[in-house]
Amino acid sequence: MLKIGILGAGHLGKIHLKLAQQSDKYELMGFYDAHQENAKKVSAEFGYKAFNSIADLLAAVDVVDIVTPTLSHYDCAKQAIAAGKHLFLEKPITKTVAEAEEIIALAKAKNVKGQVGHVERFNPAFLAVKDKINNPMFIEAHRLAEFNPRGTDVPVVLDLMIHDIDAILSVVNSPVKDVQASGTAVISETPDITNARISFENGCVANLTASRISLKNMRKTRFFQKDAYIAVDFFEKATEVVRMKDAPKEKDLNGFEMILQNAEGVKKQIYFENPEIAANNAILDELESFADAINNNTTPVVSLEQGTNALRVAQRIIDCY
Repeated sequence: MLKIGILGAGHLGKIHLKLAQQSDKYELMGFYDAHQENAKKVSAEFGYKAFNSIADLLAAVDVVDIVTPTLSHYDCAKQAIAAGKHLFLEKPITKTVAEAEEIIALAKAKNVKGQVGHVERFNPAFLAVKDKINNPMFIEAHRLAEFNPRGTDVPVVLDLMIHDIDAILSVVNSPVKDVQASGTAVISETPDITNARISFENGCVANLTASRISLKNMRKTRFFQKDAYIAVDFFEKATEVVRMKDAPKEKDLNGFEMILQNAEGVKKQIYFENPEIAANNAILDELESFADAINNNTTPVVSLEQGTNALRVAQRIIDCY
């Protein structure tokens, strides 16, 4: 079992603490939170050991799970790497691309592994269809959330949209060619709603919308590719797969098929797939997948480089404002 410590005991940090304690791949050593009152409260309520400093925590662990505000990721990560500890970093990896690139270089120099917490990669609905997403040419993503003051220290692109950016980059095997976007700050100092259009060199286009001032929650992404339509509902953990294949000959039809005929007279049969969605805890799975990467000396599912690529595209979106 790897010894793990958590930096940050806010809303998400407490979830990570609970899951790390439950995991049979980690031994939870405790946590550090810069806000002493919160640290005392969490320690008293749940029984976790509260360290007095980051240095004290680092001395006791093999792995550091950084669940602090984005603005502090860079400093926390540097301290962890300097101490030779593997690091799990909540998304986004850092505030700036330059910071992220430095973290990558430092981690390589110290030979430590890092993973970024893009949890939607472990969403069971996405996992159920990922191998069916093959060369999509149009993607549409909507990630809408009710207003929550937590997270408004960064633009909605870094708070919400970056989930979809990362997921899309993981299935589109092509460099980004162009980015266009617009955003509006309604209630915060930074944009609360953003629409972005990402064009890839292979011709694929992704249209993304993210809002943190919606009346309802929605996290849906639709992938359109040759002879198939694949929808992923990250919120409801549901999928819809619609495929088309050449229609059978007339003599082989039974009258119940759904047949489409285009202007050229080509007939296609529509059929539906219902991939099995295996229930899971995505946060626990991402943490344990990192333990596997460390123990087996393999590349983490969401590497520091991939987290940086998502941030790089997110920054290009922000630069469009």
